Formats: sequence, C-alpha cells, structure tokens
Amino acid sequence: MKPVAIFRHAASEGPGYFATYLDRHGVPWRVVKIDEGEAIPGNPREFSGLVFMGGPMSVNDRLPWIEPALSLIRSAVEAGVPVLGHCLGGQLMAKAIGGVVTRNPVKEIGWGRVDILSNGAAAKWFGAELASFESFHWHGETFSIPAGATRIASSPHCENQAFVLGPHLGMQCHVEMTPELIGAWCRDWKQEVEKLARRMPSVQTPAEMMAAVEEKTRTLNAIADRVYDCWASHLAHMQR
Repeated sequence: MKPVAIFRHAASEGPGYFATYLDRHGVPWRVVKIDEGEAIPGNPREFSGLVFMGGPMSVNDRLPWIEPALSLIRSAVEAGVPVLGHCLGGQLMAKAIGGVVTRNPVKEIGWGRVDILSNGAAAKWFGAELASFESFHWHGETFSIPAGATRIASSPHCENQAFVLGPHLGMQCHVEMTPELIGAWCRDWKQEVEKLARRMPSVQTPAEMMAAVEEKTRTLNAIADRVYDCWASHLAHMQR
C-alpha cells in the first residue's frame, strides 16, 4: 500500500493521535516537514491519501508552500486521492476547492461542544446516533463551505466545523489531540492565551484546557476513530 502523506506545518503540530490510528491499522505513512523546508510533492498519486495538519499561520499568508499545497489538494480531489484536513488543513482544503477563509467572529481555543448536523453525510461520518461531542479547538479563522461540499458539523462559536466532499473531509476542530500535544501548545502560547481568556468566553486558560485532559482526550480519540475509519475506508482504492 502506498503511504499516507502527512503535512506538518509547525514542529509542535504533528499528527498526534492520527499517527497512532494509522499504526494500529497497519497503514504506512510519512511526514512531509513543511516547517523544515521540505518541498510539497507534485503528484498526489504517489500516496494513498493526503493529510494536512494545523499551524499558526493563515492560508491567506504569502508563504512559498501555500500555492503548491493548494494545487496538490486540487489535483488529489480530481484524482480521487482522499484528503483529510485538521484546522489549518481544513482551511487549505476549503480554499483549494473554491471556498474562502476569513476571520472567525471570535477566537475559539480550548475544549468546546461540536454539534453534528442532521443530514446523511454527517450520519455517515460520525454515526447516526451522535448528536454532539466535546472537541478541542485552537483557531482564529474559519472556512466557508465550498460549492458541492456538505457541512456536517457546527459549534456555538464557529458555524462551519466540518465539511465533506466525497471521500474528502475538512475539519476546523482538532480531533487528533493527545495530552502531550495540548500540553505543548499550552506551554508555547501560555501568556497570550491567558490574556485572551480574561476577555473572551470562547477561550480557555491553559489550566482549564489541561483539567481532566487524559479522560477528555480518550473520549475525543473515540470520536476520531469514527471519522478516521470512514476516511481510511477510501484508501483501499489507492493501493494500486
């Protein structure tokens, strides 16, 4: 089986639980380290799937790797190579296939409810019985839903939390989190987040984010299994 390519845009925003999921299911993968200057591959058919992680930058920034990344996503969609995006990755997907990325009304940082929409696509990806779950968030921008895609999740602070287009899934929320990743982000951005939390109810303090973090991430990982299972079911088509 061809490997899954995981695009890392910041050293502290690696694949997290997603790598654990792939290892458990025997799916080969490799990290493309954009943060270290590694080039964006030109041919999506080299991989069974493409996965884009988060990052502190904006997809609207003039960074040398953004246009090649958008082009690769468009090529993958045309070729039927499954694409998965987490936060910045979801924004890259949305922009690549015709959506826009703009500032969210508020910054959404920490644990918060995500509501599953009542449509067939949402039931396929999350399960028909799931109405909501507590996810992890860390973003100040948001994507629109591209033409032809279906919105499947929302939250009180961000209307567009996830969309699907065939085998492709773009998410604003972070379902890939581990206690280690959350701890690293809280350390890296501690002062900024504490200031924001004093004036924004949509932002939690590092202490709030780390409270019961082991239990919360275990529950979140179970939700991630659902969407990763659905996404990975399309990888078999890319084995040849």
